[in-house]
Amino acid sequence: MTPDTARTGGDVAVETLRALGVDRLVGTPGQHALGLFDALRRGGIELLPARVENNGGFMADGLARVGGTVAPLLLSTGPGALTALPALMEAKGSSVPVLALSAQIPVSGLGGARHGHLHELDDQSAAFAQVVKGSWTVRTVAQIPSALLAAWELAATAPRGPVLVEIPQDLLLQDVGDAVPPVGEVAVKPRPVLARDEAVAAVVAALDGASRPVILAGGGAARAGASDALMRVAEAIDAPVFSTFAGRDAVPTGHVLAGGSWLEDVAVTEYLEEADVLLVVGSGLGELSSNYFTFRPRGRFIQLDADLGVIGSNHAGLGVHGDARDALERIADRLASTTDPDRRAVRAAEVRAVAETVAARVDGQGLATELGILAAIREALPDDADSFWDMTMIGYWAWSAWEGRDGRFATAQGAGGLGYAFPAAIGAAFADRARPVLAVTGDGGAMYGIAELGAAVQLGLDVTWLIVADGGYGILEEYMMGAFGAATATELAMPDFAALAASFGVHAVVTTPADLAGDLAASLSRSGPSVVVLPQKIGLFAPTHLDRLVEAGA
Repeated sequence: MTPDTARTGGDVAVETLRALGVDRLVGTPGQHALGLFDALRRGGIELLPARVENNGGFMADGLARVGGTVAPLLLSTGPGALTALPALMEAKGSSVPVLALSAQIPVSGLGGARHGHLHELDDQSAAFAQVVKGSWTVRTVAQIPSALLAAWELAATAPRGPVLVEIPQDLLLQDVGDAVPPVGEVAVKPRPVLARDEAVAAVVAALDGASRPVILAGGGAARAGASDALMRVAEAIDAPVFSTFAGRDAVPTGHVLAGGSWLEDVAVTEYLEEADVLLVVGSGLGELSSNYFTFRPRGRFIQLDADLGVIGSNHAGLGVHGDARDALERIADRLASTTDPDRRAVRAAEVRAVAETVAARVDGQGLATELGILAAIREALPDDADSFWDMTMIGYWAWSAWEGRDGRFATAQGAGGLGYAFPAAIGAAFADRARPVLAVTGDGGAMYGIAELGAAVQLGLDVTWLIVADGGYGILEEYMMGAFGAATATELAMPDFAALAASFGVHAVVTTPADLAGDLAASLSRSGPSVVVLPQKIGLFAPTHLDRLVEAGA
């Protein structure tokens, strides 16, 4: 091993991250990455030590969302690196900037020049190609700073997302002395994607001429911080604003024009379809945002997005490629419309009528327990606390029915995999220790991240984990019962979660629907991690009319 007096390639990597403003990161050590982790020891960057690399990727996701910048994720080679792929797939789908910094086998073995290295892959970066925006394989220590700076800039450029930098083991351990000058403080400022003036003018003309305009805000609107500009546009033309599940943070709850996120309800689908001009901001209108591809707009369709690849991919119309906040601010500045109290009252009444239709349908399904559980969670959670939701039954409820306030609402819809919520919440708590964070999972998803109780304990993070335990994969059981009349492999043997948490030294309580609000509030007010277990079967509301799915071929 190198003595403490040596300056290694690992030090160069850590120094570069420090120059980029990194003061905390996520990682899991491994044999080829030892030089990188040794450099952390003297580099002044705090480590969140993930027990499992995929959980580490979700932690970096939470760190990036709350920290507001690129989150580094340190990985070892081969199995360690590949284990993070599902989390990076989620980051790619949700446009979360994560810099995966992976070790590699020695330079002499890259490209199969010498076979037989532990953890060797012929082309490790090729395995990442579909889940990162770009990748760099460093082959000399002099390349380390530039590779990291370029990767950081790409990760932070809209549409944001994960990137990969690989540094071979021997370079991380190499004594570089002063051959590679330390990187000075840098401020990477990605060049924003600005909508063309003629495109903005076309949107303004369409909105000014609309009689029944409607806006749908997606996750891109929320990520761009476009809420104020979005509502300026909506108020100028009295357009109701609905949101996708990922875009709900962009629309203030309680606004008279806020239509909510019940996108799986046919009443909302039909209302959006009836707009004479529909402005979609920051959404590709994929499966979950289009009521399972049954959505058929009848009026003028306008799509504003920073991701060129999604524009026009599902619906033809006026495509505007650009940053949502910038474009919406320019649109709002140019709109000729003025607020009409009578028009505002009519549109607000339409929003209320849609909400009442949805509420009546849900209320008629005998799902008071489910609605009560969601209300109890909302009651217990401080207004400014962030919440992270797994792909679980109560999470599906929250997509549509959650009452947003000041805290972030995050869920794993980019890739839709299990195990997201708890490690992502840990990453969020690591990014901001001033507020409690809530994770909500089922018991099936909980098993993916149970090891990270150790990480939460080790750093004393204020994260509360609500586990709604139904004995297995409840949502899959419901789907299989509906499709086949029987379920297979959905009932699972589960641990005593409260006892398991207690074995980590974590405060844990088993609760009931009636006691949930109080028990959850008490746990959220405690210092350090806590676990609340709710043994409860959850039912799911009927998402849409069957005839629409049949017509769409779903």
